Amino acid sequence: MLSFNIMVESESPQLDTLFNALGDPTRRDMLRQLAEGERTVTELAAPYDMSLAAASRHIKVLESAGLIQREVRWRTHYCRLNAGPLAAAQDWLAFYERFWTTRLDILDRLLREEDAKSRPPPAPPRPHPEPPGDKS
Repeated sequence: MLSFNIMVESESPQLDTLFNALGDPTRRDMLRQLAEGERTVTELAAPYDMSLAAASRHIKVLESAGLIQREVRWRTHYCRLNAGPLAAAQDWLAFYERFWTTRLDILDRLLREEDAKSRPPPAPPRPHPEPPGDKS
């Protein structure tokens, strides 16, 4: 657990930037578009009621988080997804997934134990009647 805390502390600025970029629904949608393939800035901006300048600001936030790479060909800016930084977010989330899974498993066990204590003991088995005519 100590190694995780050291990793989180040392990567905190990176995670802050990453979660800030992922915190906006427009930027998350842009990442979804880029997961399907390369897009121009104009193509990324098209689904939204915003100027190219506003779309460019969103793209710059994604770039600063390392989530996209932009390449200029002639006068056109092309963007590609770089999913690598998402691994740091996944690692951070996985720690808390394990934390809550452990806690919920303990709660489940305690509830089952409580439930078992509150149940009445099982009734003793009833003797089976002998079938008629089978008396020796």
